[in-house]
Amino acid sequence: MELTQKQQEKAAKEFAKKWENIGDEKQDTQRFWMELLQNVYGIENPADFIAFEQRVQLGHTSYIDAMIPATHTMIEQKSLAKDFNSAIRQSDGSVLTPAEQAKRYAAALPYSERPRWIVSCNFKEFHVLDMERPNDSAEIIELKKLGSDFYRLNFLVDVKSSHIEREMEISKGAGELVARLYDSLLAQYKINALLTEEEILHNINKLCVRLVFCLYAEDSGLFGKKNLFHDYLQDFQPHQVRNALMDLFRILDTEESNRSPYETEKLLEFPYVNGSLFGESVEIPQFSEDTVNLILEDACNFDWSEISPTIFGAIFESTLNPDTRRHGGMHYTSIENIHKLIDPLFLDEFRNEFKEAMSRKDGKKKIQQLKELQDKMASKTFFDPAAGSGNFLTESYLSLRRLENDILRETITDSSGTGVLGFEEEEFNPIKVSIQQFYGIEINDFAVSVAKTAIWIAEAQMFKETEVIIHKEMDFLPLKSYSNIFEGNAAEIDWESIVLKENVSYIFGNPPFVGTNYMQDAQRQDMDKVFAGTKKRSKLDYVSIWYKLASQFILDTNIKCAFVSTNSITQGEQVPLLWEDILHNCEIIFAYKTFVWSSETKNQAKVHCVIIGFACKGRYKDQKYLYNDNLQIACKNINAYLIDAPNVFISSRTKTLNISLKMMKGSQPTDGGNLLLDEKEKNALVTSYPILEDYIRPCIGAAEFINNRMRYCLWLKDVEPKLYRNIRPVVERLEKVRELRLSSSSKFTREKAVVPYLFTNIRQPQSNYLVVPSVSSERRRYVPIGYLDAKTIATNLVLIVPNAEKYHFAILTSNVHMAWMRAFCGRLKSDYRYSAEIVFNTFPWPELTVQVKSVLEKTGEKILQIREQYPESSLADLYDELLMPIDLRSAHRENNKAVMSAYGFSTKMTEEECVVELMKLYEEKLREGNLTHDK
Repeated sequence: MELTQKQQEKAAKEFAKKWENIGDEKQDTQRFWMELLQNVYGIENPADFIAFEQRVQLGHTSYIDAMIPATHTMIEQKSLAKDFNSAIRQSDGSVLTPAEQAKRYAAALPYSERPRWIVSCNFKEFHVLDMERPNDSAEIIELKKLGSDFYRLNFLVDVKSSHIEREMEISKGAGELVARLYDSLLAQYKINALLTEEEILHNINKLCVRLVFCLYAEDSGLFGKKNLFHDYLQDFQPHQVRNALMDLFRILDTEESNRSPYETEKLLEFPYVNGSLFGESVEIPQFSEDTVNLILEDACNFDWSEISPTIFGAIFESTLNPDTRRHGGMHYTSIENIHKLIDPLFLDEFRNEFKEAMSRKDGKKKIQQLKELQDKMASKTFFDPAAGSGNFLTESYLSLRRLENDILRETITDSSGTGVLGFEEEEFNPIKVSIQQFYGIEINDFAVSVAKTAIWIAEAQMFKETEVIIHKEMDFLPLKSYSNIFEGNAAEIDWESIVLKENVSYIFGNPPFVGTNYMQDAQRQDMDKVFAGTKKRSKLDYVSIWYKLASQFILDTNIKCAFVSTNSITQGEQVPLLWEDILHNCEIIFAYKTFVWSSETKNQAKVHCVIIGFACKGRYKDQKYLYNDNLQIACKNINAYLIDAPNVFISSRTKTLNISLKMMKGSQPTDGGNLLLDEKEKNALVTSYPILEDYIRPCIGAAEFINNRMRYCLWLKDVEPKLYRNIRPVVERLEKVRELRLSSSSKFTREKAVVPYLFTNIRQPQSNYLVVPSVSSERRRYVPIGYLDAKTIATNLVLIVPNAEKYHFAILTSNVHMAWMRAFCGRLKSDYRYSAEIVFNTFPWPELTVQVKSVLEKTGEKILQIREQYPESSLADLYDELLMPIDLRSAHRENNKAVMSAYGFSTKMTEEECVVELMKLYEEKLREGNLTHDK
């Protein structure tokens, strides 16, 4: 049964009074918890909800006092006289506190049954541990204060994850309804050929926003009377609905005092909304019967009151944004991922202050500290310069208001605990956190409308929650005019024209994921403007604009920033181009290493992202943290590669640091495939023209090399024309090559049309050479590297190293070089993209004495010999982490030890520690040779 807050409060006080100074673990545990769950938390059949004396194996059979499976809660019950801080001897002889005992039980359970919450109770206090934060101290709830603190045990019956999943499903369902409504209305708009496509889109978007607001306002009680919107529309025939909506929108934008007394009674029932939502004129089409039925039956029967404004705002925007619809549908930022950014940026600080205040024994000081925290939150200003549908702003607002409501539960009663402070005041409103604190810039006009609507809905939801806490109804409507989310291009407008920097506390958001190769012309113009004077700016991703502008905006301020970005800005040549300038005046204060940012669509590629928080250098005094999966790592300095190390930048180089080897791309055909042959084509040509056998060579790119595939090419370098001029299939192929090159936009390629029988770039070595694939899977521990003979032609899809000795091979295939490669290479999706300029030429080689060379030649040779023992297996097979033969893995381990010894590294070093030492060596080699970053 569902209890109101007043009923819960009354029941909690009665329960606390009944159980005062009572409680024996053996006799009273089950009755205590059954009554608590039923009387205070409304569980009708508590015997089905909570299980007692659950068996657990600890080398012997023990029993968990109680478990609530639905909410993953474990209960360790003790008698009234027991002290939680005193260790108790267990049946196996160990000495444990109740919390330690519960943790031991939890560890012995199957993973899926382990508790999220551990409650130790002695009939006087509840000590609650949240295992999401296992190192935090227990939250203490006193039985005598349960009348006011009952909400702090809501987790016993509220499955948070189920609630979030329900919000998600409801919001998705709402998005699907809006999509159907959009399509139905669009068909009606297109009947009128007088409107341009742009005008249609502008009007349909605005109309959908208004309809959704009405549906939400009806279900959430904002309109006062239930089903007011539905009952109003159902009185009209389809051909009358257009005028009915025009009248309704006019009324919603008119103050009650200014309305005509001759309006219909049903129209006058609607409240004044304001907020500019219904102010602008909108073209409304005629409604078909299907569209009306969709609104009255499907949309009105849907419960809009439970949608998540954070999720729905993004779904709404992606549903109706024509660009998004064309490119694969719904994609939005999950609430979990939003919290990865806002929690370390500001929310953790506020939550910790709340916990600190709640731990105070002095009631007056606790109240004072909580009120100071409320004022502090209300004084902050939040700015998202890439606001989109407002999901970051909305979730931030919701999080702060939830925390404010927690504060109000503690502070709203007077010192006697019997009344509500200010209740007698008609205009009493204890809410201080306001949507006016939240600013945004968004380039898409429709997204701006959605963002405003989402945050209005968020405000309304939290308003209702506050009403329950203070036991008083307040007027939410009319909306206050909310103009702090502005339409504009963040790359063009002065951010201080939106909000003065001295007023800003935090800048954050999720700027567009647009790689350097996918920018539109307008976006390239933005890059040219923001990065004017920056060399190689065409190599930077579009998100770089927000980092650059934010770093300039926060100079000489205490503003903290954080953005979600594709991980490419922390890899390869983008790093020095973007970060060297930014980190001159700023510092990274926290960061999430690469994680997958998934879309909800089946066919949309996963995006690999990072989150980077930064502030003006010298202004941030707190501990810096790196987050990797579920690990939180304290750092001294976080550099642009998201490593705990000094700010060293690995810049593109055309020559190696301290070795004479040269790496280059293989030969480039630029032939449209006409100089290349598969095995069937090669055999057909040789069968018909045996003379060609000497001029058709094996040919490999990365895929052929790794997967042991056979491919061939016509290699006519230094071959007399007479030998093939009369071979028609060859001449036809050469003619196609010539035509292709002549049609090229590249002058160099067009010039090569005069030699269609040659590759455009020939770099084939005269002797055996080392091959490195330019792209390799991230799943491999080692990028497959190997030797080929001079007769095998390497294409530009692999990198080659002529004159490489076995000891060179040993170092390049070692864990040391792989660590360097993983840290600094670029990525193609998530795969490694090996680069001569960024990886090979910057790699600091060890001092290669005769003795070191001898050792490494042996370990390198061993790897090559073992590979030969598996002639049927490709390098892809041999270096698959699941399939790698044990002898090959062992040979690599021995090679790794030898290479680490050559560097003077301990074999116990982690990969990141290895990279840090290599970065020091890199800087040292630069200084020793007086080298620049590009030589």
